[in-house]
Amino acid sequence: MRRVDWKRKGRGEGPSPLPRLLLLSLFFLAGVILGQVLAGRISEELAQELVEYLRLYVALEGECSPWTVLSALVLYFRYPLLAVLLGFASLGVALLPCITVAFGFFLSFSVCCFTAAFGEGGVVLALAILGLRCVVTLPCYFLLAVPAWQTSAALAGASLGRRSAPVYGKDWWLRLAVCVGILLAGMCVDLYLSPWLLQLALEHVLG
Repeated sequence: MRRVDWKRKGRGEGPSPLPRLLLLSLFFLAGVILGQVLAGRISEELAQELVEYLRLYVALEGECSPWTVLSALVLYFRYPLLAVLLGFASLGVALLPCITVAFGFFLSFSVCCFTAAFGEGGVVLALAILGLRCVVTLPCYFLLAVPAWQTSAALAGASLGRRSAPVYGKDWWLRLAVCVGILLAGMCVDLYLSPWLLQLALEHVLG
């Protein structure tokens, strides 16, 4: 039985990550489609509720309180951090696709709620709130989730005695550090820009 040299894989000599990237992208797409389907059932009263929520959001974000910083940390790090943690567990081989579906679902559902409530103006509102966050979190999530899926699969195989346990080498930790830096930078920019962008979007949509 051939044993896998995970030290060599940690130096970039392992199998191509492209198949796992494509599979996770398909799971994400499935979540997006599911979000669109379910968002079509929201009530017509949602528009007023969203207006009140967005005005409160602008007021809270403008203060940049510890609560808003904590909220931003959760929004930016929840899916990438989950991907990293699941890379240290054999259960990640099954849970990472579920997390990816959830990521796509909630993102799609949020955008569809805005468009259902405000029509074309909802796209502007969604971009003001979610645009920068998606630009930052989506690439970081897949950069972390793809190798995490590989290592969790290796752990599952090692628990069954089919292969050696993975080694989390320098590339793994360097990738994590780079993604954390990008997420923190994006979060800081978002904290300062999103209230202003959302205020402009609300003025455009609501007149």
